[in-house]
Amino acid sequence: MTEQTPIDSTALIHEMGRRARAASAVLALAPTATKAAALMAAATALRASETAILAANAEDMARGEANGLTSAMLDRLKLTPARIEGIAAGLESVAKLPDPVGQEIDRATRPNGLVLSRVRVPLGVVGIIYESRPNVTADAGGLAMMAGNAAILRGGSEARSSNAAIHACLAAGLAEAGLPEDAIQLVPVSDRAAVGAMLTAVGLIDIIVPRGGKSLVARVQDEAKVPVLAHLDGIVHLYIDKAADPVMARELALNAKMRRTGICGAMETLLIDRAFANPKPILGVIADSGCELRGTEEVRAIEPRAVAVSDEDWDTEYLDAILSAKFVDGVDEAMAHIAAHGSHHTDAIVTEDTAIAERFLNEVDSAIVAWNASTQFADGGEFGLGAEIGIATGRLHARGPVALEGLTTYKWLVRGTGQTRP
Repeated sequence: MTEQTPIDSTALIHEMGRRARAASAVLALAPTATKAAALMAAATALRASETAILAANAEDMARGEANGLTSAMLDRLKLTPARIEGIAAGLESVAKLPDPVGQEIDRATRPNGLVLSRVRVPLGVVGIIYESRPNVTADAGGLAMMAGNAAILRGGSEARSSNAAIHACLAAGLAEAGLPEDAIQLVPVSDRAAVGAMLTAVGLIDIIVPRGGKSLVARVQDEAKVPVLAHLDGIVHLYIDKAADPVMARELALNAKMRRTGICGAMETLLIDRAFANPKPILGVIADSGCELRGTEEVRAIEPRAVAVSDEDWDTEYLDAILSAKFVDGVDEAMAHIAAHGSHHTDAIVTEDTAIAERFLNEVDSAIVAWNASTQFADGGEFGLGAEIGIATGRLHARGPVALEGLTTYKWLVRGTGQTRP
């Protein structure tokens, strides 16, 4: 089927959902070794298909440049031999992780002799709607399958050739391991109607995970009839306390902002304690890096290259080489600013004061809170999870990087010896 073929998107998604539901029943009972073998075979196929994948990606990059994609979007879209190797290695690392399916969470014996236990089971069918990053095709499909779920993947039109090439490798891995290829399906169209059909596929899709820009995630959260696991913004803060090590603070600020500006863990706002002895080198290294620094009058007095910050900047996820900065009166004002403008994604403190650090760790209400570490560690692979299907900032089910365990739920098992309830 090609994108030019007129189709009924609802009928397409419902048919894919029915096939995914059947495949999920097989996956739920599949041995760990079989699921792992599928991922290992897919990783082998990815390496063997490097030339074809790069050629497909070149098509997407050319189309993206012609369509005026931003540099941040193009960076997310671009594949290189090193990035393909990273995708393959990610699948292999997921294959080696403990299988959560069937794990006993807890067990208790009631006074009447009933034995109750909770065990992890797959969610069922996971729908992933994403933009730009073709690595999500492998990460999300592989994680969902290893956790016993079937996946329906709907990538953005800007990455359609890359996604198809990567998906072919996943399908090859499933086939080699003897698992149904319907376990990981790629929606063959990129029209908005297909997204709408996924969002309303109650009974066919059990949960939706959006990964993309604010407009995509907002639409998913507004229209979905299916439960959603998502974060809307990554408004990430780094707070430099008065007791921060100056060299560490400078290095962490530069890395948190400029290592990769287009990822959700990139710092967007820098907060500096007014009592910090020498902020000039920190502001200077940011400006030297080519980042546009937007600051308050205090910031601009120290770093003349900074431009005036606006109220809107504090609530903006730039995903680009732009940073807002201000001074605050200690950790209390820093935490108040984060509470008012943050997105509950990732926030970090730099300090040698353990008591202040523990306050920050305990009181900042974000999915990831860090002490003396770059915010760019907000990543499932860096957390030892192999990969991630996304970062959740809500308070239900899963929070932070969502990987194998986050793609399961649980059921109660009740074992009796003939008990009746009086």
